[in-house]
Amino acid sequence: MPIGGVLTAMVTPFGADGRLDEAATVRLMRHLLDHGSDGLVLAGTTGEGSTLADEEKIRLWELAVAEVGDETYLVAGTGSNDTAHTVHLTERATEIGVDAHLAVCPYYNKPNRRGLLAHYRAVAAATDKPVILYNIPSRCVVDMDNDLLRELGQVPNIAAVKQARYEDVEPIEGLDLLAGNDDMLAKVMDVGGTGGILVSSHVIGREMRRIIDEPEARHEIHDTYRDLFKAMFITSSPTPVKAALNMIGVEVGGLRLPMVEASEEEKSVIRDVLQRLGVLQLS
Repeated sequence: MPIGGVLTAMVTPFGADGRLDEAATVRLMRHLLDHGSDGLVLAGTTGEGSTLADEEKIRLWELAVAEVGDETYLVAGTGSNDTAHTVHLTERATEIGVDAHLAVCPYYNKPNRRGLLAHYRAVAAATDKPVILYNIPSRCVVDMDNDLLRELGQVPNIAAVKQARYEDVEPIEGLDLLAGNDDMLAKVMDVGGTGGILVSSHVIGREMRRIIDEPEARHEIHDTYRDLFKAMFITSSPTPVKAALNMIGVEVGGLRLPMVEASEEEKSVIRDVLQRLGVLQLS
């Protein structure tokens, strides 16, 4: 089966003490599955994976497998810029029982083509579950071009790519194509994509599912929610989506430094869009 549908890059709820809020995490999982998500990505960028300890990531995956593992598709964000660390997390997530792994292109190190191939081959060899490549040049500096993706698509266990660049997006033989930005979903579906790893689906999951399921209305639906897509990235994610969830009554707490709470101006923009679209009533 292809990897696709609405895969929500879930935020990680924190309590007032800044620790993982397990009860709020389970409530959020169920809220997302009740509101259009086909699967969840845990401890990715939107989940503040870069400031979660390994023990917290492992606990997130354990909670998800125990609470909703029989109901949905679970993707563990196991990627880092350290191949050995990525392999370790991928092995642990596999043991816990997730369905797939999301492995970001190594950031900061700026590996060359041979380094990228070696990195992903090592990650793919660490699991018998699908590995989703995550190409996001805006955060990683490195852009994996389509020729490299085609080569990676021939590596056993590498099954999909979350594509977060806007140019030169095309289906790659051997890889399911997932939108990596909310405002790309309609375009990606038009060119043969299978779905997306999405943020706005925290608040409009059913509507984003319609973008996938209703090709004749796809761009009309996209245009309706264009302002929401922009508002969810008015500042660095996950600041806006955490603000939006708290506004609609889905309590997810604050953020970990260096991420900070949305400003009053940013909250005003987010609130105005939610009110205009009637999303504040969805909770």
